Amino acid sequence: GIEFIDSYVFNRVEHIRFNSTVGRYVGYTELGLKNAEAWNKGPQLGQEQGELERVCKRNAANAYRAILDKT
Repeated sequence: GIEFIDSYVFNRVEHIRFNSTVGRYVGYTELGLKNAEAWNKGPQLGQEQGELERVCKRNAANAYRAILDKT
C-alpha cells in the first residue's frame, strides 16, 4: 500500500505529522499536540486525506516505473 506522510519541522524538530495510515495528525511537541488537536477537528484533516488520492495514488505507477527503469 501507499503511505502519505506530511511532517511539519521547525529548527530540525518535528512538531506535527499527518500520516495517512493513522488517518490523523499527531503532535510531538507541546505546540504540535495543540495544533494536532485543532487540525484533526478542522478542514485540514480532510485536505490531507485527499492528498493520498489526489497526488500519491495518481503518481505511484510513474514513480514505480522510474525506479524499475534505473535498476
